[in-house]
Amino acid sequence: MNQESPFVTFLVDDDPFCLQLFHYHLKNIGIRDIYLYDNGEDCLNNMALHPDLVLLDHYMKPLNGFDVLAEIKRMHPDTFVVFISGQEEIHVPIIAMENGAFDYMVKSDVTEDKLQLIIEKIRTIKKLPH
Repeated sequence: MNQESPFVTFLVDDDPFCLQLFHYHLKNIGIRDIYLYDNGEDCLNNMALHPDLVLLDHYMKPLNGFDVLAEIKRMHPDTFVVFISGQEEIHVPIIAMENGAFDYMVKSDVTEDKLQLIIEKIRTIKKLPH
């Protein structure tokens, strides 16, 4: 992937295995500015870093993904948030998208190819005139 500019990415998941797996996928596609958080509070406390993308788990405590998404969109509405969940419940992606998530992935479907496509879409959108 062409690295024309830094692309700050937050990974937020309370599952250490998933954090490391997604981190590995992102590094393999050329993303270097990656911050790992095992809870929503730490993510929100670091939003001053202005991430381009937040990969956000849904089922976390004490704040779940919907709570974190709402706060991200309130503080930084231009930040792209992709919901990632281990569940395939139909209401989760619908609510996430209605509340400003850019995309939704089921954890078992997360691959380097899918992450690269999402990042390319975000880069393209960021280049469009506002």
